[in-house]
Amino acid sequence: MSDRCILGIETSCDETAAAVVSNGERLLANVVSSQIATHQPYGGVVPELASREHLRAIVPVVRQALAESGKTYESIDAIAVTQGPGLAGALLVGISYAKALAFALDKPLITVNHLEGHIHAVILEEKQKGNFQINFPLLALVVSGGHTHLFLAKQKEQAWTYANIGRTRDDAAGEAYDKVAKLLGLGYPGGPVIDGLAKYGNPRAVKFGPSQIKHDNRGTPKDKQTPYDFSFSGIKTAVLRYVELEGMRDAVIARQQALAAVAKPTAEIVRTHCDQKTLDLVASFQRAVVEDLVKKTLQAAEEQNVRTLFVTGGVAANSELRDRFTVEAAKGGLPVYFPSRKLSTDNAAMIATAAFPKLWAGDFAETDFSAEASLVLR
Repeated sequence: MSDRCILGIETSCDETAAAVVSNGERLLANVVSSQIATHQPYGGVVPELASREHLRAIVPVVRQALAESGKTYESIDAIAVTQGPGLAGALLVGISYAKALAFALDKPLITVNHLEGHIHAVILEEKQKGNFQINFPLLALVVSGGHTHLFLAKQKEQAWTYANIGRTRDDAAGEAYDKVAKLLGLGYPGGPVIDGLAKYGNPRAVKFGPSQIKHDNRGTPKDKQTPYDFSFSGIKTAVLRYVELEGMRDAVIARQQALAAVAKPTAEIVRTHCDQKTLDLVASFQRAVVEDLVKKTLQAAEEQNVRTLFVTGGVAANSELRDRFTVEAAKGGLPVYFPSRKLSTDNAAMIATAAFPKLWAGDFAETDFSAEASLVLR
């Protein structure tokens, strides 16, 4: 097979990313421009600011990816871009640029679902290790700041098909991390900070019960609940109630004021402003979230006779989540794969990789497509 290269572009949320991937298995360049500093004062992503930052970064990021890969605009074979799901304004920046580039270069343009990109991040790295054999059916937990989904995946020739068998009914897991971190004055993004602090606390100090979802199968098929659905708004509320009952509000305000003067507070710096009660609360919160994710995912894997498990997305970088999945999946003899931490968060390498089956099949986008903020993966 001749060497074919795809330029991937990703702007679904707050990372402006471009990458060049060869034949769906060799990563030539992967450039990400982060907006953490822009959104940090607000404790979460501000959509209007995200779009503005994408406009500033998109051209230099793509140029850098091409330079690092040793490719030119003319030498790439196709362009892939995230169509959704994500923030509509942010998606439109990447789509508009990709459309203009494809038109100017007369190159094929391929649209990619962001969630499928996260799944193919695992494929890219396993192929680089020489692991080309994946046993189906495959279960993928995509867990990030905006998504918590369980997909049952099958393969037909080059194409993959997906059935969404579980999802969050409210907050995504990563969103819960960010909200709890903001509630406790720990800074943004919440995931890495909470993961870094949790090892210093007692994960059994605060008794958070498992999430309770009242199952109701009325409504349209896509709205029907399953035993594998998740809910994280309850634990966020439980943390708030604990802070109020234990009189921790003054300590939270003091911590917020102290950390406001620090440009890039690491988990170690944040820890110096946390008492043991806060560390125990953080550890207990993480334990409850991780236990819920692991329990329901492995239940789904067993009941669906799954032969391979992927855990991917930004929250897949969490050290406790990785450790628990590795241990618990091994008990049932189920192979579990994660992307590297670098490819767990949003990136364009995963978008370019997910586009290769479409390139080989000649499945190119029409010129009139647009962003789909709630794009469904099928």
